[in-house]
Amino acid sequence: MLKKFFVLFGILFVLPVVASTVSNSGTSVTVSPKALSSVPLDEAAIRVYAARTWGLKKYLAVHTWVALKDAGESEFTRYEIFGWAKYRDEEVLVSHVGDHDAPWYGNLPTLLVDISGEEAKNLIGQVEQAIENYPYRNSYTLYPGPNSNTFTAYIGRHVPELKLDLPSTAIGKDYVKLGQAFSPAVSGTGYQLSLWGLLGLTLAREEGLELNLLGLNFELDVFDAAIELPGVGRIGKQQVDKPKAEL
Repeated sequence: MLKKFFVLFGILFVLPVVASTVSNSGTSVTVSPKALSSVPLDEAAIRVYAARTWGLKKYLAVHTWVALKDAGESEFTRYEIFGWAKYRDEEVLVSHVGDHDAPWYGNLPTLLVDISGEEAKNLIGQVEQAIENYPYRNSYTLYPGPNSNTFTAYIGRHVPELKLDLPSTAIGKDYVKLGQAFSPAVSGTGYQLSLWGLLGLTLAREEGLELNLLGLNFELDVFDAAIELPGVGRIGKQQVDKPKAEL
């Protein structure tokens, strides 16, 4: 049994990580600001993005953030976690206007959630409230969390209408306190059992079946005909192809 366990562990967790070091060796890409997308002035929008992080971490992990634009606003406000702010005795939860889909350390983002129009207008207040209530705005731990992905996951759990399915590479998304070990899945479409984000199991409509071992995730997304591997990320149908209102 022990031998079978290590063989399975190698196939599901180790081999994908090794493959990721090859496939992401040239991840960094730069784009012109003119390539950034927008939405009509009179339309509200909510978007969630993920982009490979920097240095050696990019082989395993992405950085995620939330962008909001209310009707009448000309630009998005981008909310995310900056871990380095902790060492300046500043809040790690920061916001800034513009560049909502700009690269993260030169790495192009993937769109995870794209909601616009009346639906977005009705949800923006809930998202803003969840951002305001985020409990780790003065705390940051690279691994296992709380980090940038813990923040985005918190938004998903508290606004289930987003149906946010964070990628397997969003290390830190499963971080919760021990007293919250059994909680809603990030997407709000199922449930999760997680021990500090280091060991866990998720069963949900959006995520499918997800196994977490030492922060690395293997996901079998049955309903969307996709799998997600540690380091590699999603293989199969993408969650959102491109912004609906891209100009």
